Amino acid sequence: MSAIEASGLTKTYRTYRKESGLRGSIKGLFRRKYDETRAADDVSFRIEEGELVGFLGPNGAGKTTVLKMLSGLLNPTAGEARVLGFVPWERKNELKRQFSLLMGQKNALWWDLPAQESLELNRAIYGIDRARFRKTVGGLSELLEVEDKMNVMVRELSLGERMKMELISALIHEPRVLFLDEPTIGLDVVSQKRVREFLRIYNREHRIVTMLTSHYMQDIEELCHRVIIIDHGKIFFDGPLSDIIDRFSGYKILGLTFSAPATQDFSRFGEVVEQTPMSVQLKVPRAKVTETCRELLDNCAVSDINVQELPVEEVIRQLFGERSPLGTTGAEQAATASAAA
Repeated sequence: MSAIEASGLTKTYRTYRKESGLRGSIKGLFRRKYDETRAADDVSFRIEEGELVGFLGPNGAGKTTVLKMLSGLLNPTAGEARVLGFVPWERKNELKRQFSLLMGQKNALWWDLPAQESLELNRAIYGIDRARFRKTVGGLSELLEVEDKMNVMVRELSLGERMKMELISALIHEPRVLFLDEPTIGLDVVSQKRVREFLRIYNREHRIVTMLTSHYMQDIEELCHRVIIIDHGKIFFDGPLSDIIDRFSGYKILGLTFSAPATQDFSRFGEVVEQTPMSVQLKVPRAKVTETCRELLDNCAVSDINVQELPVEEVIRQLFGERSPLGTTGAEQAATASAAA
């Protein structure tokens, strides 16, 4: 049995649509119009023990809704799910002791207490033995380099220090499943790197199942081999991160260095990404890479040529809803490409 199984998970919200003005308010007393929004629409996937999976999508795509259903905070409109063999929305204590949900925009620690006392409160809630608690907190605080901050009021900690304390709080009961919703949001580059290193080490040592949502592609690239992409409540990609470029990127980057200043109009070969008198970078359709390279070598004094894939971040950004000239979203283009593949 997989650690996490979701089958046809659907969550529909019904919202009242009020007409403007006094007349609209009076009409609403007798006859109301409602809109239905599918925050999650027939979501299905499996995650095995020890996997660290990136869960990607634009704002409002349904990521947090799915995580809340898997953690039992929301009941689905339809579909089924199992987390460690339990139905999450039944909220059984056996499951509560084996998972954690950490949301980067929500505080779990008491604002006016030192971090140590908030952790002590969680120890009592989970019924953790003091010796085990001290060993776990000591190891986590050492990994995260916050040993000297344990007795500082939470409100006086920096954002990065507070997020590290939130991670310790989420892991003191040694869960088998960890849901992370934007854990590095708002953190500086150094804090982001430290949190990523910690998550990588902890996942490797404890084989904990981790689902990670993040808008920082570096988080995903450094931590996740597998990604699930969701948009408008529907999953349209589930597979290795490297396959995103192969399947959804229609371009490559050509980098050329010249032995003499080039005077060519390079825009006829593709989109000029960067240009100097002695070099140029071009964004070229994949199908025309060979032909373009041949023509450039024939017409320019090329001393070096380099062909690269588009950065993953740019491909993902295109998938997250950039409009094409025809008006389709990146997600729709990706779904079409996936079906064709």
